[in-house]
Amino acid sequence: MSANSLGALRELLTQRYDEFKRRLTWRLGSVELASDALHDTWVRLDERKESSGPLANPAAYLMRMAVNVALDRIERDGRYMSADDMGALMDELVDPAPGPDEVAAARDEIEALVRVIDGMPPRRRAIFLAVRVDELSNQAAAARFGVSARLIGLELKRAHEHCMAHGNREKK
Repeated sequence: MSANSLGALRELLTQRYDEFKRRLTWRLGSVELASDALHDTWVRLDERKESSGPLANPAAYLMRMAVNVALDRIERDGRYMSADDMGALMDELVDPAPGPDEVAAARDEIEALVRVIDGMPPRRRAIFLAVRVDELSNQAAAARFGVSARLIGLELKRAHEHCMAHGNREKK
C-alpha cells in the first residue's frame, strides 16, 4: 500500500463515513461502538505497514478493519467489570457475620432478657426455662415439677405476659 493509497483510504473513509457507520451499527448493534471503531480505524491507518499490491476492494477493506477494531474493543472491554457488576459482586461478598455494633446490641438484648427472666418468681422462671430453653413438653414439665399440665400452661402464659410487660421497659 503506497502513501497515495493510504490517502485514498482516508478519503474513502471520510466520504462514506455515514454509510460505514450505518453498516457497522447494524452489524454491531451499537452506534457508540460503531463511531469508536471508525475513529480507531482512522487512527490505525497510520499504523498499517505498506503492502506490495493495490487493494481490490478498499471499502470492504475499511469495513473489515473497522469490524476487527470493534471486536478487539469488545474483547478488551469484556475483561473489565461494569460498575453495576462490581456492585453486585460486592453485595455477594459481604460477610454475613454480624459486625461489632450488631454483636454489642445483641449482647445488650440478651442481658435485658436475662434481667426480665430473673424478675419472675422462681417456679415460673424454672417452668419457663424448662419449656422454652430445654424444650420440654408441657406434660414432661408437669411431671418434672409435680404439677398439672394445665398449671404449666398457666405459668407459661404468665411468664410470657411478664416478658412482654417488662421487656418493653428494658428497651427504653
